[in-house]
Order: sequence, then C-alpha cells, then structure tokens
Amino acid sequence: MTQSTEMPDAGTAGAAGTTASGAHLVWDWNGTLFHDIDAVLSATNAAFAELGMESLTLERYRRLYCVPIPLFYERLMGRLPTQAEWDHMDAVFHRHYREHHIRCGLAAGAAALLERWQEAGGTQSILSMYQHEDLLPLVRGFGIEGRFVRVDGRRGPSGGSKAEHMERHLRALRGVAPRRTVVIGDAVDDAVAAAHVGAHAVLYSGGSHSRPSLAEAGVPVVDTLAEAVAEAERLVG
Repeated sequence: MTQSTEMPDAGTAGAAGTTASGAHLVWDWNGTLFHDIDAVLSATNAAFAELGMESLTLERYRRLYCVPIPLFYERLMGRLPTQAEWDHMDAVFHRHYREHHIRCGLAAGAAALLERWQEAGGTQSILSMYQHEDLLPLVRGFGIEGRFVRVDGRRGPSGGSKAEHMERHLRALRGVAPRRTVVIGDAVDDAVAAAHVGAHAVLYSGGSHSRPSLAEAGVPVVDTLAEAVAEAERLVG
C-alpha cells in the first residue's frame, strides 16, 4: 500500500476537467460514499458500554451526533469525558469499527454516480476524517480509486474540526476554485468546512445526522446521492 494521496490514472489536480456546470465535487467518505452507519453505531455502543453507559438507538444517535466527537460524548454524559476516558473510548470504538465495517458497502448508486461524473469530464476528490492509511485500501478495494484526483484522510489523533483539513485539501487541488467546489457529506461539519473555504455544500441524510439536524446548517439537504449531485450542479450552474 502506498501512502500517496494522488490517485493513479485519474489525471492531476492542476489539470482538473469540468462538467458543463464546472463543479468540482469533494466527497465525504464515512456515512456518505461508504454506508457504514450500522458499524459506527455498533462501535459507539461498544465504547459507551465500557463506561457503563446506555446503548443508543440509531434515531437518538442521529439526533445527538455532533463534532468534535468529545462534544457528542458530552451531550450523552452531561460532561466532557476526561482525557483518559476519551483515549479509552476512542480505542474501543476503532477496534470495534474495524471488526464491523468489513460488512459495509458503498451507498446505493454511488459507484455509478462517480463513474458518470468522471466520464462527463468532471473532477472529484475525497476528504475524510477517517485515518488516512485505513482509508486508502478501502477506496482501492471498491475499485473506485481512479475516479478521484485526490484522496485525503485524517493524519494524527481523532477529534478536531474538518475545516482546517478542507483548507489543506483544496490548496493541494491546484486549479480548483472554491466557488466552483461543492462538498457532499452527511454531517453539519461538512457544511462548516465548506463555508470555511468559500465552497458550497450539500448534505445527505443517509449517514450520521437526522434530517432536522442537517437542516440547521442552512444548506441544501437531500435523501439520495443522486439528488446531491443534481443539487451540486444547480449550485454552480
């Protein structure tokens, strides 16, 4: 496995092609392209069980979820976790997630959407808060690596905001203008990251947040990835 974030045979960021709308898509991975909400919920409940906390239903998880993740835990615990609690819960979460996520697949229609966007001359990339060295083999395993001009996962410890990562990601995509960029994700943090760099955002309801929670971000909310791509074209049209 190589550590490169530039995906082979997908062109270069400096020579970004466009669709008729001229949009570049920045896709989130977990909960968006990768339908892993069941694995996330199972791993979260395993981490909570370590502290004797009650298990969450999917509905409650989506209603309360937020980032940075310690703030999500604060909503459930009534206080921020101590550093020792956070470190332990984070380790338990990732151990259980690795066990469960192997049964997860791409979101419905995702592979065909990525292919059509590329074949129409458009460019797209992935920016995820999932650990970089774990993200790359997943993308490659689904046979979609050639659809992206760049794939970036998180480097460093868990937690934190996506905004600074988005800034670095777009800076690396030379020739991609933020005003012609649409971030597609399943969390309010994706909209915040997009606004931080002057890009558009479309939020997808099939992942970590409830639809009402997503609506609070003040950006378009959709129920399918096909709708997300159509909305992206409208935003930059």
